[in-house]
Amino acid sequence: MEFLTFLQISDTAVRFAIPLLFACLAGLFSERAGIFDIGLEGKMLAAAFFSAAIAALTGNVWIGLLAGIGASMVLSLIHGLASITFRGNQLISGVAINFLAAGLTVLIAQDWFQQGGRTPSLSDFGPNARFNSIELPFAIGPTEAKAAGQPLSDLIGEAAWYNQVYSELISGHSILVYIGFLTVPLTWYILFRTRFGLRLRAVGENPAAVDTAGVSVIGLRYAAVAICGILCGMAGAYLATALQAGFVKDMSSGRGFIALAALIFAKWRPWYALWACLLFGFLQALAIRIDVVERVLNFFVSNVMGLDFDVDSPGQLLDALPYILTVVILAGFVGKAIPPRAGGEPYVKER
Repeated sequence: MEFLTFLQISDTAVRFAIPLLFACLAGLFSERAGIFDIGLEGKMLAAAFFSAAIAALTGNVWIGLLAGIGASMVLSLIHGLASITFRGNQLISGVAINFLAAGLTVLIAQDWFQQGGRTPSLSDFGPNARFNSIELPFAIGPTEAKAAGQPLSDLIGEAAWYNQVYSELISGHSILVYIGFLTVPLTWYILFRTRFGLRLRAVGENPAAVDTAGVSVIGLRYAAVAICGILCGMAGAYLATALQAGFVKDMSSGRGFIALAALIFAKWRPWYALWACLLFGFLQALAIRIDVVERVLNFFVSNVMGLDFDVDSPGQLLDALPYILTVVILAGFVGKAIPPRAGGEPYVKER
């Protein structure tokens, strides 16, 4: 595989990994505080719709982002009321949120825009209606390609390898991609280097001890659920206003469940979560570059195995790989992952 082709696939993998990363870190905060959240998918979907809808109505993607975060936080509050205040089953509450979001987004979209449950393309509402790519200084971009009279890929291909990495892989992403990567060390710092993070992790392990120390268990769990809502809102907004230019029905496509699998795979640790999400993103990127996979497989079969036949297109298998890996991880075949001890259990204060 050519180096530039590998960089292009990696660039796509980064774009696909960002919504998974936001959702994975959202689940990390929630589950570290003892609140299991199956509703990541529904929060992402609601945020995707409201961010795209408000961005289309106002022509301002930042207002759309705030709307998406607000919608996600409303669902987080509902989940918090059901599982913290009323001590309901956290898994059932999360599933209910998924169904609620799947139905309401299509219903409201049809009522507002009459386009079959989708929003209009944000490209029709001006350059400020969606998040655009940011060209970093000294990177080879469309401006340089236009000045040179060459296709951008050809111009990058003629550059040195380090310039290819910088121009193709690091530069050219929307601001939410860079925020997503910065969120990883920020999450690590909050959870493992602050008093709030220590208390949050303690609530997920032994809430009675935290309560005995005079710290509000309910307050900490609501704080974790609120952070989860913010991050899920950013994940959904990224899907509808950066990765794509509008909302379509069920556009989250199971990413909330893949994020949960990545969280388990990462054993509830932020840096491991980053690599797990990048792995899932890379599998999704391979699914849209079937030609490259075919070339690699045919090279392996003919030159390494010494066989004389062509490998058929593995397109359907590649499409299914992220979901197959999700099932494998959730089934526990990649090693035992021990969740927070008080996870999924409502806290009842002793009298």
